[in-house]
Amino acid sequence: MSTPVIAFFNNKGSVGKTSLVYHLSWMYADRGLRVLTADLDPQGNLTSAFLDDDRLDTLFTRERRPETIFGCLQPLKRGIGDVALPKLEQINDRLALIVGDMALSTFEDQLSEAWPKCMDRDERAFRVTSAFWRILQDGAQDHQADMVLIDLGPNLGAINRAALIACNFVVIPLGPDLFSLQGLRNLGPALRTWRGEWQERMQKNPAADLSLPPGSIQPVGYLVLRHSIRLDRPVAAFNRWIARIPEVYQECVLDHPGEAASSVETDPNCITRLKDYRSLMPLAQEARKPMFFLKPADGALGAHGNAVKSAYSDFLTVARTIAERTHIKTP
Repeated sequence: MSTPVIAFFNNKGSVGKTSLVYHLSWMYADRGLRVLTADLDPQGNLTSAFLDDDRLDTLFTRERRPETIFGCLQPLKRGIGDVALPKLEQINDRLALIVGDMALSTFEDQLSEAWPKCMDRDERAFRVTSAFWRILQDGAQDHQADMVLIDLGPNLGAINRAALIACNFVVIPLGPDLFSLQGLRNLGPALRTWRGEWQERMQKNPAADLSLPPGSIQPVGYLVLRHSIRLDRPVAAFNRWIARIPEVYQECVLDHPGEAASSVETDPNCITRLKDYRSLMPLAQEARKPMFFLKPADGALGAHGNAVKSAYSDFLTVARTIAERTHIKTP
């Protein structure tokens, strides 16, 4: 039985996606789940959030990067074998990481070439296209994970196509701006196209013993992130974009044109709106821990201490909602 995989993805960057994956990974682990997090964004920002510079220097100076996602792909990429078993970076007893790598971007061409070749029943093409799925499931089995969370770059390229067909669910973080809406308009049709094309390709798999992802890519909902607050209300300039999210999500992502919820507050597709904890982020980065784990010794004093408690409550709500919608049992 496979472990559920949840992707966090938007075609628009700079919406707080990586920070969301980082904090939810810690939150689920804190609530008793065994979590595997995978950094499939070649920029590697999630990996940088988890690991300090000394550890990163050690990982990336080793020949062929055996302990990164790129190292897992090396035998397949070089044509000398299949994917290698991932070497997990243990963050704590319940949380593990598949380390990202900028060299992952060099795998994009092979993924692009493999996609059409699957229609010709080319076994190697299927092995290339399903590489992420098999690495994630091998890592999940090794870690005995209850769930896999993956971070992706903000584009619609071949790496993200292969990563998303390896996912059971996708959560879409949004910023309250025009470009996030445009990202939704691009993302929804792409997900449907990839889902349909993968279902067609699965029927042509020539290797009965090759495990393939189901490619369901089921939308879980969206979150509105990093909206500035003034007197507990979004800044007026953002209101017009926030108000349009329910309609665009329903039409472009769910492919259900028609009457949508009148606001994100009443939209069942909205998981939540998260405040921008700007004052906590520098402290969290310095302490190398989630915002909601900051202590007075880390500088979380006075109003910062109250913000820490608020952050824990907010992320716990998000974690519970996503778990409920993806049918993952929490302790």
